[in-house]
Amino acid sequence: MSPHRRRFRAWLAALLFAAAQPALAQLLDELDEALFVESADGRFRSDLSVLWDVEAYYIDQRPPAILVSDDDVLFNPRLAFFIDTTLGRHFYSLVQARIDRGFDPGVAGNLDARFDEYLLRYSPFADARLQLQAGKFATVVGNWVARHDSWRNPLINAPLPYENITTISDHAVPADSAALVARRDINDNKPAWLPIIWGPAYSTGFSAAGLVQKFEYALEFKNASISSRPYAWDAFTRGFDDPTWSGRLGYRPNAAWRIGASVSTGPYLIEPAQLALPPGRSMGDFDQTTLIFDAAWSRRHWEVWAELFLSRFEVPNTEDADTLAYYIEAKYGLSPKWSLAARWNQQVFNEITNALGGESHWDRDTWRMDSALSHQFSRHWQARMQYSYTHKNGPLQQGEQTLSAQLSLKF
Repeated sequence: MSPHRRRFRAWLAALLFAAAQPALAQLLDELDEALFVESADGRFRSDLSVLWDVEAYYIDQRPPAILVSDDDVLFNPRLAFFIDTTLGRHFYSLVQARIDRGFDPGVAGNLDARFDEYLLRYSPFADARLQLQAGKFATVVGNWVARHDSWRNPLINAPLPYENITTISDHAVPADSAALVARRDINDNKPAWLPIIWGPAYSTGFSAAGLVQKFEYALEFKNASISSRPYAWDAFTRGFDDPTWSGRLGYRPNAAWRIGASVSTGPYLIEPAQLALPPGRSMGDFDQTTLIFDAAWSRRHWEVWAELFLSRFEVPNTEDADTLAYYIEAKYGLSPKWSLAARWNQQVFNEITNALGGESHWDRDTWRMDSALSHQFSRHWQARMQYSYTHKNGPLQQGEQTLSAQLSLKF
């Protein structure tokens, strides 16, 4: 048995035992109610909350999506701290700090500590018609980001558009269309290639958002594209020379439905690409433009979400690379403690010129099925098991079957 398996089994046994102890549940309740500082008049309040996840992945071959591992078992602990602060009725701030093995499981190898989010929000009115925000925070596009943390996400992983690594690179420029097509027959080059959107896209910038009757809106100005990798999200790493604009307009016709449309456009290349660009061209000349349509519905024990992505990458030395991706996700509450979730994902790619002068898809069409069973022990503990099956339309598969488990503690 590998060290990763022994370590995960030991952690799992200890945590499941702890979750069943009434004394610990009482202690967590007391912690949950005590971790705050408040002024005497109540105008200032700062709350600390903690989310601790222990995850394990069993992978039958090369790791899929954004997972990074040299073994068939990946052990991934994650500890997140959230500090929510309010000052009067108009100011709010959030700081999120994490300790884990990298923003994406296994990327850092050993433990890594960093600030994932820090923002200041100003609400000039008593209602939610306008909120102005600055800092490093999640993108406003789509509807998955609102439930992306482990406690609210019905499944362990993200939908396919948020983590499927395509052959588009932010710093390796193809010589021509044939060179781009040739990338689809090699293993995912995760340090160099990009998805449509990289998880919650915690890039840095400014936003304005609000809710007016049944309509919601959001507009953001960020330092990096929605596909940019985590190290580019910080303004100290990537400035605002080539910014991205994104926005979303949503409509809530009733309590059950929410629908929306988003758009994002901006350059996606980073500094290493500049040296390989054609003469007279710069990184700012090559945009990623994405349209997103989203819908959500809930009634009684059911919750359903869906998103459709249409994205175009302007690629140096070749034709535009277009891709369409979507997913449909459903959660059903079996009881107050048990729930089932399933998600169907698919992504397809347009055709460009290949080495023979004909046309080929620039990446392999992909579909994936995810299913999960969750149990909430209490308001502080929950556990989840998931099975995923991925298929690419080609001879090279990338993590065809993945079995994962997650145990989360929140207080």
